[in-house]
Amino acid sequence: MTSLRNNPSWLGDQPRDIYLDAARACILDVGWRRTTLTEVARRAGVSRMTIYRSWSDMQQLLSDLMTREWTGVVQSAVAAEDPARPAVERMVASIVGTVRVLRDNELFVRIIELDPELILPYVFSRRGRSQDLILTITSEAIAAGQDAGEVRAGNPVAIARGLLLAAHGFVLSAHTMVDDDVSAEDLDAELSLLLTRVLQP
Repeated sequence: MTSLRNNPSWLGDQPRDIYLDAARACILDVGWRRTTLTEVARRAGVSRMTIYRSWSDMQQLLSDLMTREWTGVVQSAVAAEDPARPAVERMVASIVGTVRVLRDNELFVRIIELDPELILPYVFSRRGRSQDLILTITSEAIAAGQDAGEVRAGNPVAIARGLLLAAHGFVLSAHTMVDDDVSAEDLDAELSLLLTRVLQP
C-alpha cells in the first residue's frame, strides 16, 4: 500500500495549505454554513481575491479541505503499517485504525454535529477523491496479498469496494450502536473480525 506516498497533487502546496488551515479553523469555530471565503481570507492574512483565485466558492474549498484531511488520516495509517505482519493482519489493522481515527477526527465530528448534509453526497451520490484513493490503495494491497497466497481469490476492486462500504457504517453510524451493552471498542473488534473473514483465503 505505497501509491499514496508520492501522489496527491493537493498536498504539499504551502500557500494553499495555509488557506486550508484557515478554513479548517473557521469551520471548527462556527461551522461550514457560517464560514465565508472572506473570513477564510481574513484568518489567512490575505486578500479575498487571493482566495477566490484558488476557489470560486466554499463548496470547492471544503472539498479540498476534506480531501486533505481524510488523505492525511490514510497516510498516517499507511506509515504505521508493519511490513513484517501477514497481509491480512496488516490490512485489517490499517482499515480499523483509519476508521477509529476518522470517527474521532475533530473536523469530521464538527461537520457531523453541525452540517451532516455535507457528507451525504459521498454516501448517496458519488465517490470523493479520498474514497477513490483509499480504494486504489486497498485493491493494490489485496492484489499483492493474492499473489502471495495470503488473501482469498476474487476481483480485488470489488473486494476493496465491499470493505469500504462496510467501513462506512463503522465511521458514520457507530455512535448509534454504542450504549451500556456495547462499546466502541467492541464494535472495532467486530469490524476486525468481519474484515479478517472477508480477506482470509
